[in-house]
Amino acid sequence: MKRFILPILALFSLNTFAQDTWDLETTTLTEYDLVTGVQVPWEIMWGPDDFIWTTERRGRVLRINPETGNFTTVLNIQSSIAGGGSSEAGMLGMAAHPDFDNNPYIYIAYNYGSWPNYRQRLSRWEWNGTDLINEEFIIDNMPAGGIHNGSRLLVLDDNTLLMTTGDTGSGNTAQNMNSLSGKTLRLNLDGSIPSDNPDPSSYVYSFGHRNSQGLCLGPNGLIYASEHGQNAEDELNILEMNGNYGWPSVEGMCNLASEQNYCDNNDVVLPIDSWSPCIAVNGIEYYNHPAIPEWQNSILMAVLGGLGAQYERLSVLHMNDDGTAVESEDQFFSEFNQRIRDICVNPYTGAVYVALNGSSYPGSGPNIIKEFVNEDFGVSVDYVSVKDQNVKLYPNPASDNMNIELDDSFLGTAFEIISFNGQTVQKGIVDAQKMNIDVSEWAAGKYYFVSSTHLGTVTKTFIVK
Repeated sequence: MKRFILPILALFSLNTFAQDTWDLETTTLTEYDLVTGVQVPWEIMWGPDDFIWTTERRGRVLRINPETGNFTTVLNIQSSIAGGGSSEAGMLGMAAHPDFDNNPYIYIAYNYGSWPNYRQRLSRWEWNGTDLINEEFIIDNMPAGGIHNGSRLLVLDDNTLLMTTGDTGSGNTAQNMNSLSGKTLRLNLDGSIPSDNPDPSSYVYSFGHRNSQGLCLGPNGLIYASEHGQNAEDELNILEMNGNYGWPSVEGMCNLASEQNYCDNNDVVLPIDSWSPCIAVNGIEYYNHPAIPEWQNSILMAVLGGLGAQYERLSVLHMNDDGTAVESEDQFFSEFNQRIRDICVNPYTGAVYVALNGSSYPGSGPNIIKEFVNEDFGVSVDYVSVKDQNVKLYPNPASDNMNIELDDSFLGTAFEIISFNGQTVQKGIVDAQKMNIDVSEWAAGKYYFVSSTHLGTVTKTFIVK
């Protein structure tokens, strides 16, 4: 795999528009729209090839260059996805094999079948350098539903894989050890059951979960999981092997008389933090990069917010020294009024990438993957060398005319300019490497440009004053 050293300044020189800056105690984060117009990005992960890999709930996998935002679709199984990804069901969690150079596999959880008989499967796909091919079913024919499908994936240091499953709307399954619903599953990377699982004939690692949709590793091998409550008590848990997390008899803390009795008799593992009313907790990442000192030794937690468009944010949960307790919480980005689904971290620059799912349940456009970066943090970046492409828009904001400069790869391709309310305001064919667009009669607001070539797709956001 050919690599090169890229100065950090070059990483951002192609992003022509910083939407905003965010001041922490001593650090300023600059905000960029990396990709606009994706369709409900569910999982975003920093891949072993130094690209950002993203699942769209409708059934596509995107591979995004973090330098330019150029992306390619490396898998499209939309025809197989339950309900077309229009509900909570769809293509969901994703993880990469830890020895990707020698075992180029990507694991993906998705829902399939026809309503009301949705099913869930965990598949392994082979990466051939341009596409995901040769699907292999690792676990198949699991229960699924229109809600509560879990599906977050995490590879552990012992080369086993965790997968969360939801209760699919039927809470009693979470305590039924003959069902894979409402559990955390643990399996070997070839799909076999680890011999040291609580039951060596079962995938079940922990049980009593309603709908866990966040997983990450912390210090000293701690495994964190975020979990949706019903009406109250969203949870942040530390997963324990064979742990009972109480659902449906216990929601959050054991703070009701009936819950206390159940907890005493069933050795229930309590969350290390909870939120009431429910805020809809989702993807989590442990952050300990020096680029953002204020966020070191913290769990970054995506919050979708309530059904009434409230609580949406990125929560920064500051942990105690050994990672066993939450000491405080800071909240960011609620101003977007956007459901925040997942987070990933650039291991070189410490930049944080955030997937937004729109303002309404279960997802609305335009969905955006944003980057937040401390541009004063100096580092050299070791990225994979690929032929790529970029688009520059200026001035930004614009009031009369917008200039668009494109690489020659775009010549002869179609383009669209789309408003943030979903309307195509202009489309055409790229006939020159520099185009001028008259925006003087356009309504003030946000728009994005999108065009695709054989090298991939680029989107750029801009504002009309």
